Amino acid sequence: MESPESKAPHVLIFPIPAQGHVNSMLNLAQLLSLAGLNITFLNTDHNHNRLVLHTNILHQFACFPGFQFKTIPDGLPDDHPRAGDRFNEVFDSIKLVTKPLFREMLCSGQLNSATGQSVTCIIADGILSFPIDVGNELGIPVIHFRTASACYFWACFCIQDMIETGELPIRENEDMDRLIRSVPGMETFLRIRDLPSFCRASNLADPSLQRVANKTRQSPRAHALILNTFEDLEGPVLSHIRTKCPKIYTIGPLHAILKSKLESKTTLLQSQSPNSLFEVDRSCMVWLDAQPLKSVIYVSFGSITVMTKDELMEFWYGLVNSKKRFLWAIRPNLVTQKDGEGQIPQELVEGTKDRGCMVGWVPQEEVLAHQAVGGFLTHSGWNSTLESIVAGVPMICWPYFADQQTNSRFVSEVWKLGMDMKDVCDRVMVEKMVNHLMEETREIFMKSIAEKARLAKESVSEGGSSYCNLDHLIKDIRLMSMATTK
Repeated sequence: MESPESKAPHVLIFPIPAQGHVNSMLNLAQLLSLAGLNITFLNTDHNHNRLVLHTNILHQFACFPGFQFKTIPDGLPDDHPRAGDRFNEVFDSIKLVTKPLFREMLCSGQLNSATGQSVTCIIADGILSFPIDVGNELGIPVIHFRTASACYFWACFCIQDMIETGELPIRENEDMDRLIRSVPGMETFLRIRDLPSFCRASNLADPSLQRVANKTRQSPRAHALILNTFEDLEGPVLSHIRTKCPKIYTIGPLHAILKSKLESKTTLLQSQSPNSLFEVDRSCMVWLDAQPLKSVIYVSFGSITVMTKDELMEFWYGLVNSKKRFLWAIRPNLVTQKDGEGQIPQELVEGTKDRGCMVGWVPQEEVLAHQAVGGFLTHSGWNSTLESIVAGVPMICWPYFADQQTNSRFVSEVWKLGMDMKDVCDRVMVEKMVNHLMEETREIFMKSIAEKARLAKESVSEGGSSYCNLDHLIKDIRLMSMATTK
């Protein structure tokens, strides 16, 4: 008699090797596993080793008999700095090394399930187009998953239009606050400085600009598009995207829908840990427990942002001078300048000792949900933004690259959930904004973010838009897989 796993669809999930992408796609993998689908999660060797080192990920997925991890090289040495501008080298290496290996592994059966079942559906990171080519060649349907915001996806989709209308490239001495008119739905508020960071290239042949523009235009070739967002947050933008990609599954916030699905399965919930590529320091939770209600501003710039020592010092002075309590996650490779750091000024040492806690990496969902946290100084990565919305924590945005510039504009100007500090790194401004967020405009922001948090929770509850869309996705994967295996 055949096992249930041998009859279920076999879905291959393939993220690009970045923390935010891996995190979102692992959440999706768990949701599909809970629905009884067989999942192969294809990670790079480098990232899989980091996951196993810093999390209980193998134990977490061991309860799903149809789940397996497989790995593929990203072509870079282990000690390659996969952060800052150097992250772009990952894409070049994937094209050279990973792309041909992916096809070979799929054709040779190396990616078959534990029971020997072939892949019946591929969910590929939306910034990768070659899985569509391989899927078409082998008759396997491919769904694109864009792990960033819908507003970013749409801005990227319109890059070609901006070029054709002469809005790109950005000229020397350009007014960065000039409005962009070539992104339908954003004409009244999207400025040059709010475009995806790659748009700041002065040369249209810039590889990063071309990659993002070209890859985004590939998504209509996929069978469907998954977005980690919800209709009540990005509905207007989604209506524009649907003119190009009619089949969209909005199933976010993914971390919230996963939590709601796991609540009835207490044994699974106990085994959860952050999908982190960094070592998590839980001592910060003890520190938070000792702080007053809504008194702490949490600071984190994500997994890829890098800053100079001078920028770090401006933030540090601003936080200490604000006289507010702060929890700051400073990952090991955040600062570019390591040599000749010199002494930390005494006023910073004393100010941090009195009111601050600095650690390497934190369990962010738990931190944002903690009653002591009243604000979030963030890089505006999409996972961080959604986690902040669900937790009802207003934001100060200091975007670094990619989608973050666009996200931060929507947070401040469209959704009114915080303030945008992009392109500024000054201790006086940091101090002013922290005090503004934590005191002066606190009630205004709290009201608007509480409403968005309510809508987010509604969307992932039974009968909500994201809840239903996830069910539709699972149903469609089953139908696709029946067609594939005939």
